[in-house]
Amino acid sequence: MVTMIKWVFWSTIWLLVIAVFHYTLPQVDIVRVTDTYEKRIDPGENALFWSQADVGSDGTMANRDVFFIQTRRAKGDVMVYRNEDTGWGWPPYFKFDTSNLQAEAADAKSTADAAQYYAIKHYGWRNEFFTIFPNAISLRPVDGPDASKGIPFLNIFIITLFAAIVWAIYVRWRRFRMSRIDPTLEAIEDDMAERSGAVKRWLGTWKKKA
Repeated sequence: MVTMIKWVFWSTIWLLVIAVFHYTLPQVDIVRVTDTYEKRIDPGENALFWSQADVGSDGTMANRDVFFIQTRRAKGDVMVYRNEDTGWGWPPYFKFDTSNLQAEAADAKSTADAAQYYAIKHYGWRNEFFTIFPNAISLRPVDGPDASKGIPFLNIFIITLFAAIVWAIYVRWRRFRMSRIDPTLEAIEDDMAERSGAVKRWLGTWKKKA
């Protein structure tokens, strides 16, 4: 039972870690921009998945206008991105150029007959049920739908650094446990066993007297 609880606990922790990395690390899609628009948004239960108001604006507003970029990805499916500043908040992309990016996206629009493809860097998820959109970070032209997305050096560096930190903590914790905690637990178990034996011997003497 204890083993099952530990397994469920650590599985949950690692699933949360993977989800955080998958949401916050940058990803790249090859897309054709079909349209751009601006829409008034009233964040509700999904407020966690919306960024703050543009830097310099009133961040306490209950609702605000948000830029969107409509695209069709190289495989043919539709993807809509929001375009919001991240400012000094999380995740730390330090994005302040929302209006400039929207202008670039508007200029990048093309039709299926005269398609122009772009690599759009973004983070986040798309969920239609909860009305969640990934946030666009940058846009650059590419040769075509089969263009390379590039090697995600930043993602590799961050994940490697995280793994190194986790491994270092695990090694130090294991050494601490073996040198301090395990001997203490063994001493406690030995003491309890000795006390239990003494009680049994005392009860045995009473049984003989009876």
